[in-house]
Amino acid sequence: MPTLPTDSRPVTDIPAAAPDQALAHFEALLRFETDCSDVHAAQQAGHQDFVVLDVRSPELFGRGHVPGARSLPHGRINERNLAAYPSETLFVVYCSGPHCNGADRAAIRLARLGRPVKKMIGGITGWQDEGYPLVTGE
Repeated sequence: MPTLPTDSRPVTDIPAAAPDQALAHFEALLRFETDCSDVHAAQQAGHQDFVVLDVRSPELFGRGHVPGARSLPHGRINERNLAAYPSETLFVVYCSGPHCNGADRAAIRLARLGRPVKKMIGGITGWQDEGYPLVTGE
């Protein structure tokens, strides 16, 4: 493992942002993403005012998905497949996990269609890491 020079301070060499800048940055992040714990908590409290979209393949969806999630692979996101949802519906998208960009692709497609969207960071891997149950089948 490489060692750093003794005068190096990798955490503080670049100063932290001013608190007002940090606040703007982290609030902005939460406009674009949520996490598994927040989705689960909303479901448990009965406050699921969003639609969870599993944007992986139908086969992977069938092997296990977030309870209440709908299967809509990112390549099939279009107006026709969203027609049943009011235009203000918030979609929370997820894919396999941090190694997968399917949720990002889905978010782009939804945003291009003028739909509100957030990505559930961690995807199905994060969901399982939190110990939350999966549902199998359709």
